[in-house]
Amino acid sequence: MSAITLAVGAIFVFLFAYRIYGGLLGKFFDVDPSRKTPAHESYDGRDYVPAKHWLFLFGHHFASIAGAGPILGPVIAVAIWGWGPAVLWIFLGSIFIGGVHDFSALMVSIREGGRSIAYVAEHALSYKAKLFFSIFLWLTLVLVIAVFAASAAKTLSTTPQVVLPTFGLIVVALLVGILTYKYNLNLVLSTAIGILLLFGLIVLGYHVPINASFHCWLCILLGYAFLSSVLPVNILLQPRDYIASFVLLFGLVFGYVGLFITHPQINVPFYIQWQGAQGNLWPMMFVIIACGAISGFHSLVASGTTAKQLSNEKHARKIGYGAMLTEGLLAVLAILAVSAGLYWKDGPPGLVYPELMKDGNWIATFGTGYGEIIKPMFGALGMLIGVTMLKTFIMTTLDSATRITRYIGEELFGEALGMKLFKNCYFNTLIVIGFALWLSLGSWQAIWPVFGAANQLVAALALFVVTAWLLARNKTLRYTLYPALFMLVTTVIALAYQLLQFIEQGKITLSVIAAVLIVLAIFMLLEVTKVIKKRAGKDSP
Repeated sequence: MSAITLAVGAIFVFLFAYRIYGGLLGKFFDVDPSRKTPAHESYDGRDYVPAKHWLFLFGHHFASIAGAGPILGPVIAVAIWGWGPAVLWIFLGSIFIGGVHDFSALMVSIREGGRSIAYVAEHALSYKAKLFFSIFLWLTLVLVIAVFAASAAKTLSTTPQVVLPTFGLIVVALLVGILTYKYNLNLVLSTAIGILLLFGLIVLGYHVPINASFHCWLCILLGYAFLSSVLPVNILLQPRDYIASFVLLFGLVFGYVGLFITHPQINVPFYIQWQGAQGNLWPMMFVIIACGAISGFHSLVASGTTAKQLSNEKHARKIGYGAMLTEGLLAVLAILAVSAGLYWKDGPPGLVYPELMKDGNWIATFGTGYGEIIKPMFGALGMLIGVTMLKTFIMTTLDSATRITRYIGEELFGEALGMKLFKNCYFNTLIVIGFALWLSLGSWQAIWPVFGAANQLVAALALFVVTAWLLARNKTLRYTLYPALFMLVTTVIALAYQLLQFIEQGKITLSVIAAVLIVLAIFMLLEVTKVIKKRAGKDSP
């Protein structure tokens, strides 16, 4: 099958979904352009700051939610189960589950003063639900920060060519933020300056690699994460992610244009097997392919940083639903990069998909396949552009996750548990960075295998919170309840499968974590059931 056929089909499917289903969701949530958003109502110059243009916020949101997930998951899944099941899950998941999850979390947060989805859980469900959910989210996010910092540090130490564009982007972002907000420079002009400087840094980085150790980069990255969490959002985080989004969007465009130039065939089988090394296609593929279809982390970004910056409700669909579909498009590109850019069996050395995946080096696998697709345009720079794009994803998730963890820490420890020190953004962030540093120096590898399921469990629980919120307002539940139930069942079965494996392998820590997550899922389901029954009792004559 021609890769172009799938590429064109994906673009058409997502555009159609945005127009039809996205429009339906906008009407369902009563999007009102005249209603004041929390960014204006609670403006504080640090966290609640309206974005100057919706594209600024789209860039921040898309760059934050993308991370490595829409590339990592599909690259692994296609090698095990084939490209067909992966593409179908990305289409159906991102349109009917992931997009609904992201958009609904954003809308609910806006209506609740820009507070987190965990905070909403208290009003929609119960105080206990908020407490358990918040603790779970805080711990999960600290793990995310640790893993992404460690991954980024490893990439910087092994690929020194990406150092200059990675850190140069921070300086460029500060410049764009100052030009846009302080000097009111035209957004198009400030963006053009930022993009030109950034691509100049990519070329310079190729010729001037900078070498340093893993530990050196790790400390620098966590120091950057600290700054991005405490500085006003419009000074560093917002413009950095905005400019970074152009790396990602250009990378997306280059990839699809490259397919039309090289017009490759898909070499990987449509379907390989039901039971693979990671388990059965269902539920395991639905957990491994997370961000490309649905990811719980997205609800934390939507209700964490994005809701506090949204200037007008009319932009919510573009950002909440549109960014998720764009990520689905990226996940399809990742599939095409490895299934059409590489060979399945017989091929030149270094270009055979299964051989590249033997060492688990999915970054090199994607970078090589992507580089082959855009080689006619960029030659030897192709792979570097692919790795830089991936590296940019990781950095944007790192800075946003740190800030969101601070928000949840303030709500959980500072407000719910009365620990006043956690209301201080510097102390709060320092605690987060300290735990992340400890985990990133080795401990994270012991608990990372359950992260995929934990992330999808966050998505299921967020959808349940939204469902309870809708129930209190006498709204229909079908848009969120069915996706919530599907994700809960899928995740719990995946966790049960992993739990049995961990017990057989004698992995006590992972066994305990998997068991705790299953208990948390059951607890939240009981809380939701209790609320539904209570509501049904009130409505009955």
